[in-house]
Amino acid sequence: MSAAPAGSLTYVYAVTPPAPAARLLVPSLTGVGGRPVTLLHAPGDDPGPVAFVISDVPRSDWDEDALKARFEDLGWLEDAARSHHRVIEALAAHTTVLPLRLATLYEDHAAALGALRAQGQAFATRLARLSGHTEYGVKVYVLPAPPARAAAPATAASPGRAYLQARRAQRQDHEDHFRQAGLAADRVAAVAGRFAAGRVAHPAQSGPLAAASPEENVLNDAYLVPDDRAEAFLTAVADAAHGLAGVRVEVTGPWAPYSFAAPPAPSSEP
Repeated sequence: MSAAPAGSLTYVYAVTPPAPAARLLVPSLTGVGGRPVTLLHAPGDDPGPVAFVISDVPRSDWDEDALKARFEDLGWLEDAARSHHRVIEALAAHTTVLPLRLATLYEDHAAALGALRAQGQAFATRLARLSGHTEYGVKVYVLPAPPARAAAPATAASPGRAYLQARRAQRQDHEDHFRQAGLAADRVAAVAGRFAAGRVAHPAQSGPLAAASPEENVLNDAYLVPDDRAEAFLTAVADAAHGLAGVRVEVTGPWAPYSFAAPPAPSSEP
């Protein structure tokens, strides 16, 4: 096991098998802050079933006090997140990868290796679950109702009544779109039951970026899909909103399995 440089911390991107694909790829990668990426695993002829993908980063930039300030810097945070993601996506294209959170840090290589040994079996179990699978995102959006239309002058009893009738029709359209979105969500769930090995329900998107769109996000799920069933899954999900007015289904991916990196929730079945 090589020693970490003096004045550094060990930054961990992901867990992966110490397989030839990872060994060959990792030296070509650049991580956070432009730091080189390496593979850390148990020394000797038997490296064990799992390895950490790491960079040595300057302690002065990544210790607790530094991070408190840096996490307030949105430009720095975006750049770090992109670099972290870039390493994980490169690995995911060639081997099974268990992504870890941004700024997962250890004091040195010895501390990181200790954590790897302590959690090695749990990591190996989670990697086995993810092997041969890919994450896809599925979002359902409600489209805005058409603008209120005033009734024709010949049929309108008064301008006020015509306006109220138009507003009522717009509200009914809006409610109908939400009902259609519920049907689309049910269809997506049925598709997932046939093709996906796992599902994580994320909160519907909100905030400034969502507010800027006329569409309303009502479903924001992630699915873990076996690679040999991905094409059928994508085709079926794309058809989930067929014939439903006022609804849009969006599929994103393939992604590294970020949503499935945590251990699965324990079963409530006896």
